[in-house]
Amino acid sequence: MPHSNIDPRTRKRARALRTELTKAEREMWDILRDFRPRGARFRRETPIGPYIADFAWLAAGIVVEVDGDSHETDVGRRHDLRRDAFMVSQGFKVLRFDNDLVIDNPEYVYLTIETSIAHLLKEEPTP
Repeated sequence: MPHSNIDPRTRKRARALRTELTKAEREMWDILRDFRPRGARFRRETPIGPYIADFAWLAAGIVVEVDGDSHETDVGRRHDLRRDAFMVSQGFKVLRFDNDLVIDNPEYVYLTIETSIAHLLKEEPTP
């Protein structure tokens, strides 16, 4: 008996995607791991219903997406709208960042995420 309502094909695809991170996704993963000492537990390529979130902090209901060129097409935008509506209906807040922004300005991305999740984070650990 399966341990969740995630389709086995979606689970298998998510597992494969974890080994195929783009440069921007690797950079985002580094950014998100910096929040770990403050209690944030993001996961990579996480199935949520029929979709796979690039990064998700399930307990806090936060999804972070890193968007490449395919998201800039009409089809990509419509897909993102459906996907975001589903995520919101499941109680998630979705944060989206363009690949170029993540690569070219990781400090801005970090601060934007920090501002969005500050109410969920523990105090900064003292050295």
